[in-house]
Amino acid sequence: MGNRRLKGVAILSGGLDSTVSLAAAVRKMDVVLAITFDYGQRAAKRERAASAKIARHYRVPHRVLAIPWLAGLTSTALVNRRAALPVHEMSERSAKAVWVPNRNGVFIEIAAAHAESLGAERLITGFNKEEAVTFPDNSPAYVSAVNYALSYSTANGVRVVSFTGSLEKKGIVALGRRLGAPLQVIWPCYQGGKRWCGECESCLRSLRALHV
Repeated sequence: MGNRRLKGVAILSGGLDSTVSLAAAVRKMDVVLAITFDYGQRAAKRERAASAKIARHYRVPHRVLAIPWLAGLTSTALVNRRAALPVHEMSERSAKAVWVPNRNGVFIEIAAAHAESLGAERLITGFNKEEAVTFPDNSPAYVSAVNYALSYSTANGVRVVSFTGSLEKKGIVALGRRLGAPLQVIWPCYQGGKRWCGECESCLRSLRALHV
């Protein structure tokens, strides 16, 4: 491989974690694509718009991939507009209400196929230590397991990396500010309104970290 910089593909939701992980990644490798997934979630339009701005900021090609079938597998409040989103709550109960079956697994496998096709060895994700407590697919154990699987399913040994995975939200904000990440355009909210709802779990975590 010589002195060639690694290539990376980023999974970019437009939220805090994926934005800061991308900000760290562009300093370490050539990010050749950022992928945003639209699976019919409430905030899809806002996530697409935020991700497009962030990708432009880093001059990274951006692609939106629609996977509408994923919404058909779940009644999660993220896609079911008739279901109430938990508010003012960060717990196992609220995590269960917004769980989408194997969402990160689906995202990673699709993105890994893109990475391999582009000759990219790294898949950049925005995981975090704080949410790993209630969302096991944010955990180091999950990253280790999925990388083991990818060592068999990709010819070039694509590996998942997360530059935010060992950090809680406050640390992610601090890292993002240090790197000059465009935090002013992120969209972490589960809702898709004109502004963050300020009440859902994702808003609560992000606002708490941003206003320390």
